[in-house]
Amino acid sequence: MITKEATEVAPAPLRAAPAPPRPAKSHRAWDEVPRWQIYLPLGVYLVFTLIPFYWILLFALRPAGSTSLVPWPMTFEHFEKVWTERSFGTYFGNSLLVGLATLVMTTVVALAGGYALARFDFRIKRGFMLALLCSQFVPGALLLVPLFEIFAELQMINSLGSVIIAETVFQLPLSMILISNFIKNVPYSLEEAAWVDGCDRFRAFRVIVLPLLRPGLIAVGSFAFVHSWNHFLFALMFLNNQDKQTIPVGLNTLMSADSVDLGALAAGGIIAAVPVVIVFAFIQKWLITGFSAGAVKG
Repeated sequence: MITKEATEVAPAPLRAAPAPPRPAKSHRAWDEVPRWQIYLPLGVYLVFTLIPFYWILLFALRPAGSTSLVPWPMTFEHFEKVWTERSFGTYFGNSLLVGLATLVMTTVVALAGGYALARFDFRIKRGFMLALLCSQFVPGALLLVPLFEIFAELQMINSLGSVIIAETVFQLPLSMILISNFIKNVPYSLEEAAWVDGCDRFRAFRVIVLPLLRPGLIAVGSFAFVHSWNHFLFALMFLNNQDKQTIPVGLNTLMSADSVDLGALAAGGIIAAVPVVIVFAFIQKWLITGFSAGAVKG
């Protein structure tokens, strides 16, 4: 005998609803550019960029009087000549001292000023920011006469301190703007939480904010170092003795009205470029992060 329960049909198992179709990816005209149209301009640009560097290496490494397009036999006589006979060892030490001192002074002062601009509101804040921006349009040559008069009164002419102060003053406006914008990206609530936990403002800044500013500080410091390393005008005007000169002025002494020692000049140029290349090779990641973060929010 078939019961009523047996005649009941078991419910069909539930099936998952079919997934909605994915929208077709829109193809834009520039997404399908042939690769050769990308690599060819990049290759041409790379060739025009590398040829001057190869030419410098060629003159620096081949013997004097040689016209070969390959630096063989290779010689380092030009490097030995500029390092010892042309006092490039002294120039290198002076430039290194000026660059490191400018880096430290610019970073410290810009950090204090940038924090004030980012965290405090005062009456002349907008006018001060406008003055910082307008100072970027003033060429360094216009500052030579007033700076020379000031350093002459302070008896700092022919002193590396005058170049360091001048380079720091020249770098401060942009550095302060960058650091202030970078500090604005750090949430203010982090400092408030530190204050609640018993920290004063300086300790909260040192423990909470300062570690987060590493990319910005590296960007500002490296920019100040490279600019002071390559700057020619202040060292030429404020330094008279040869033992006080920096590398850009030393390169200028290798050129005269009658002749130019191309081998020595190329060797000196490589010596001047090596520290800058090393700096950018090690800090490029933090440099790009620092400049992009400092330029987003203002």
